Amino acid sequence: MRLLFCGDLVGRSGREIVLQQLPELRRRLQLDFVIVNGENAAGGFGITRKICEELYEAGADVVTGGNHSWDQKETLAFIDSEPRLLRPLNFPPGTPGRGAGLFTAGQRKVLVINVMGRLFMDPLDDPFQAVEQTLNRYRLGATVDAIVVDIHAEATSEKMAMGHALDGRVSLVVGTHTHVPTADAQVLPGGTAYQTDAGMCGDYNSVIGMDKQVPIQRFTRKLPTERLSVAQGPGTLCGVFVETDDRSGLARRVEAVRIGERLQEQIPV
Repeated sequence: MRLLFCGDLVGRSGREIVLQQLPELRRRLQLDFVIVNGENAAGGFGITRKICEELYEAGADVVTGGNHSWDQKETLAFIDSEPRLLRPLNFPPGTPGRGAGLFTAGQRKVLVINVMGRLFMDPLDDPFQAVEQTLNRYRLGATVDAIVVDIHAEATSEKMAMGHALDGRVSLVVGTHTHVPTADAQVLPGGTAYQTDAGMCGDYNSVIGMDKQVPIQRFTRKLPTERLSVAQGPGTLCGVFVETDDRSGLARRVEAVRIGERLQEQIPV
């Protein structure tokens, strides 16, 4: 299978570059399945039903979330009826929505799991235990053809630990949340593709997707400032491409994807 994971989609710039590039990427890379982290899609804070529908129309199969999943109040009203929109699995029981889903790509089955880290983040339930409980119901290469885990976390160590803990049992572990693409795309010894952070889809002439002036003032003056606003310049799409073995579901190769004006472009061939 050929999979694409697009990192945190931030504001209008992120939406525009993804909506523009995704149909062509599906054709060019012969993609079977696409996942987009959309928790910053609506002005940098949360996601709406309308944005979800636009992403699906452009070629996204699943949209994952994170710590901003609930920033748009309307999300609470529709997430239970939208199985393609995930929020972190390790929210407490009773939280609306779901943190994992089994989806189809033609005749194949893809399990997508979304969890949130705990270091320097909200103190949610144990993400490692949450993933293990879900994986107990599936087996890669037998009951499902691919398994993708989006770990939305601040600490690189926590993301790396998740990757190694799941090595050999899932197709891809990819980090989100820090909005900067890391240079460590690799296939781990057990056959799981891994990248510490996919980066964001948004304006990189910014401070992690936000207009530069307010963050600079916060760091240099330590005084109250206006609310953060999303940078509105041209967007760059950042993500991870994975090709899996049809029999085992493990990764045969993994490559970073970058399309846009600010970062050096990289498109798998």
